[in-house]
Amino acid sequence: MSKDDQAMADEWAAAMDEDKQPSKDVAGTGAGKGESKAGSPDLDVILDIPVRISMEVGSTAITIRNLLQLNQGSVIELDRLAGEPLDVLVNGTLIAHGEVVVVNDKFGIRMTDVISPSERIKKLR
Repeated sequence: MSKDDQAMADEWAAAMDEDKQPSKDVAGTGAGKGESKAGSPDLDVILDIPVRISMEVGSTAITIRNLLQLNQGSVIELDRLAGEPLDVLVNGTLIAHGEVVVVNDKFGIRMTDVISPSERIKKLR
């Protein structure tokens, strides 16, 4: 195990120990903060937290000079081919790929490939 992996493991262990500290009763359930009666994490605590979801068509890098020269009608070439799936990002983290659809005269996205939770965790490292 590398030093970085050990440091990350130590941080997780410290966070888990901190979470096990006694805390005030939540809503009279007899459980500590964020735990259900059985002692397992209570996901209801986080379900109403808002997150930013965005779709990325593509990207490119340009100089400030070229940026300042942009005007109505300018075309910027992106790094994606036409018809290639879009990236679906939640708080800037890739979670899926999808394609554009129209629903009631508004744009939407149909998920074509969702990244597994284990793959998402690997990308965090």
